[in-house]
Amino acid sequence: MKTKLIVNPNADLGRAWRTAADLRYLVEEYGGADWAGTVYPTHAIELARQAAEAGYELIIAAGGDGTVHEVLNGILQAQVEPKPRLGVIPLGSGNDFSFAVGIDPKPALALRQAFQGSPRRIDLGVFQTPHGPREYFDNALGIGFDTTVTIRSRKLTWLRGFLIYLVAVLQTIILNHEAPHLKVVTDVESWEDSSIFFVMGNGRREGGGFLVTPDARPDDGLLHYMSIRQVSRLKMLRLLPEVIRGTHGNFKRDVRMGTLTRMELHADHPLYVNADGEIISGFGSDLRDLQVELIPGAIEVMV
Repeated sequence: MKTKLIVNPNADLGRAWRTAADLRYLVEEYGGADWAGTVYPTHAIELARQAAEAGYELIIAAGGDGTVHEVLNGILQAQVEPKPRLGVIPLGSGNDFSFAVGIDPKPALALRQAFQGSPRRIDLGVFQTPHGPREYFDNALGIGFDTTVTIRSRKLTWLRGFLIYLVAVLQTIILNHEAPHLKVVTDVESWEDSSIFFVMGNGRREGGGFLVTPDARPDDGLLHYMSIRQVSRLKMLRLLPEVIRGTHGNFKRDVRMGTLTRMELHADHPLYVNADGEIISGFGSDLRDLQVELIPGAIEVMV
């Protein structure tokens, strides 16, 4: 297949470029690819869209979850049919999407899957804010706690992998304890509650090891949600190991879980939102309304 390989050199705190460079001869063994590197935020969206419209049949995202997020958005923005297939070389600190779809964590083996594996058609979520375009997410859309964790994690440059997110989680529990009041209407149910942590998962995992939506599968035709109600800091610390194991659903007094395919959400305070670890609205924003929908079988991934 005509292949474009898009590398984010800044993934994994700048370590991804060296790893990608070590793969260049292996890429040639599999038939070669045209390489491109990202140099600014959203650049991978532009590169992927251009590649799709130029007739590339396979577009490989080499980077973290944010790189994959941008590449698949670029593919789906392209006015072409059929859409190119997506390959992934996990070079980030979390790599939760590649975990969800079954891509090997070792870059060399993931590269082989991208070139020689089988296509798997997966669902995607899409969200809309009052002032922004529709945007797809592949693994998780998070509101509140996990967005603050993501913002804090980017300052922990001396750590790697899961430990980055664990330290950022502990910082967030201690320093940030907001719980906006949410009004939620889905295709299944509606409710109002104060929520510290609200996530819609297409995959099981966030933050490189937290099983936030443990029953989610990227091809089951559903988004799985999890909400932790307003609880004390001590209770959040108690729930932390449960979220790592994926057993927090047993705490039904504090945790709400379910499934949906459409959702409208309104909050009484500004929302902190991230999509696949990409910050949509952070500190200082005034986003209070959000619409989410599942798009079944939206893209093919090589696994």
